[in-house]
Amino acid sequence: MAGEGDSEPEKSFKLFGFLDVKNTPCARESVLYGSLGALVMGLGHFLATSRVKRSCDVAVGSYICTMLGYWFYCRFNLAQQRIRQRMLKEGMKNRFLFEGSYLDPEKKQTGSERSNS
Repeated sequence: MAGEGDSEPEKSFKLFGFLDVKNTPCARESVLYGSLGALVMGLGHFLATSRVKRSCDVAVGSYICTMLGYWFYCRFNLAQQRIRQRMLKEGMKNRFLFEGSYLDPEKKQTGSERSNS
């Protein structure tokens, strides 16, 4: 049967010759939202003014603004998520490391244990 066991390397789509849309985080969504924003703004401007050249200029400008705006928003959220994951991983490691010892913050310390430390 064709398709079983075939491991064809998937081709990646490069935008502008350097932006690998498939493997770069947030790139696909940025391009899609930018295209949608350009379509809506360009078409809306054309319907309002009937000026073709100016509507194309508005579409290109809104594409750039929407794409870059969503790119920075998505990358910022991705960086925050990675920081939270790193902190959670470190906290879990410390939890397992200190669990049951006198350094365990959840363990109730008695008066005699406090004087020993």
